[in-house]
Amino acid sequence: MKLTDTQWAIVEPLPPKPEARADRRGRPRQDDRKILDGILWILRTGAQWDELPRSFPPKSTCHARFQEWTRAGSD
Repeated sequence: MKLTDTQWAIVEPLPPKPEARADRRGRPRQDDRKILDGILWILRTGAQWDELPRSFPPKSTCHARFQEWTRAGSD
């Protein structure tokens, strides 16, 4: 189950937007919507991050973004 367009329209403005690196280096950032779908799959199923299906972005990316958003929400 993934977010509908209506659900995403409500949630999309909430995650913090990272500042671009001045040196313009690094990998392009994965899509927030796909990451959130992966995070929600973990939360809905109670599965471990290692069990995240390949249809979502990598587990390390989803977990890192989950931690990033959690920290940002506690400020």
